Amino acid sequence: MLLENKNAIVTGGSQGIGAVISLELAREGANVCLLYRKHEDEAKKIRDEIANMGRKALALKADTASFSDAQRVVASVLAEFGRLEILVNNAGMNWDGVSWKMTEEQWDRVIEVNLKGYFNFTRHLSPHFKEQGYGKIINITSINGLRGKFGQTNYSASKAGIIGYTKAVAKELGGVGVNVNAVAPGLIETSMLKESDTREKIIDMAMNEIVLKRIGSPEDVAYLVTFLASDKARHITGEVIKVDGGQYI
Repeated sequence: MLLENKNAIVTGGSQGIGAVISLELAREGANVCLLYRKHEDEAKKIRDEIANMGRKALALKADTASFSDAQRVVASVLAEFGRLEILVNNAGMNWDGVSWKMTEEQWDRVIEVNLKGYFNFTRHLSPHFKEQGYGKIINITSINGLRGKFGQTNYSASKAGIIGYTKAVAKELGGVGVNVNAVAPGLIETSMLKESDTREKIIDMAMNEIVLKRIGSPEDVAYLVTFLASDKARHITGEVIKVDGGQYI
């Protein structure tokens, strides 16, 4: 197993890509704390699945945009697990609208969750990673942070910010044994997409761009995250790796 006896935090781990990442890390041997804000039942279900694999599992409620919530969670998980080696910053949201109609609340909330949330957890875990001389930080961004998307100025800006943040933190922590990378998914078949009223339109538009002519699955993202969290990726840092089937080349 790639991650035997490693300990991980996954933000936004109760559903979608985050839930599958949590499960895949556990399958590779990691103990996992998954965080949720609203979906308590789903989080407990994933926690129980991880525990049934024989791993330690926690499901904690937190608003990742809160600096103090992040501090509390990191302290709690360190007290429970003793060590932490892996941080997957995944929690995110979108609140779409064209720039000339977007409200201040729409802008602020997306930036707080998608960008500040990544800072909050990285900030509180970095001293621990530095002290032990080891750590893996994987930030989930998006191809729309690389190319922008109509109607998503707040989301695209936040995801582009994650890319710059990843590269800067990789430079800051590389000398103390910490790898920091970003994963940029394209269109992924999550429950949100499945339940969307415009699902077929979204897929048709994406398929015109996707070279491999298939919609990605959460597992496609989770496999890469697991690799980056392992020592097989020990010489990779500061990278942004797309998981998009060639949607954005």
